[in-house]
Amino acid sequence: MNRNTKINLLLLFVVAALAVLPLALGLGDHKKEPFTGADGEAETAITEIEPDYQPWFSPLYEPPSGEIESALFSLQAALGAGVLAYYFGLHRGRRQGETRARAQLDGADTGPAPAAGPEATGAEANATAASTATAAATATAASPATRTTADEERASDGPGGNSPTGRV
Repeated sequence: MNRNTKINLLLLFVVAALAVLPLALGLGDHKKEPFTGADGEAETAITEIEPDYQPWFSPLYEPPSGEIESALFSLQAALGAGVLAYYFGLHRGRRQGETRARAQLDGADTGPAPAAGPEATGAEANATAASTATAAATATAASPATRTTADEERASDGPGGNSPTGRV
């Protein structure tokens, strides 16, 4: 197991423990409603301290039951999580694309192109042909003094390269 997997498993265990431990230890058993939200707790504390307290405003919408209120809250949380996941995924994808483009421009992708045999699908053959064309363009752009034998073979579709149709 690599380090990230271990960390993810540890975090998953901690989250599970935070959900199960209050139930297993019986926390809140002395209350009428043991696991109410912060709003309910605040309302109880305010009415104990100041029984004549009048709220400044009332809610715009009061759900008819606690189940509907809970469902709306869950929907709100799911939408928020979806927006955050989209944002982080979009930025990670952009960063990976920039890294790949930079590596390709810097000539870091100078390894031999993968061979596509007769059993390769059309998509694999097209991807291999595009990779070969990119390598050929890179090799052609390089000065003759810096071109390697592998680059020359790929550029000329020699023994190490592939034909544009994906057939060897």
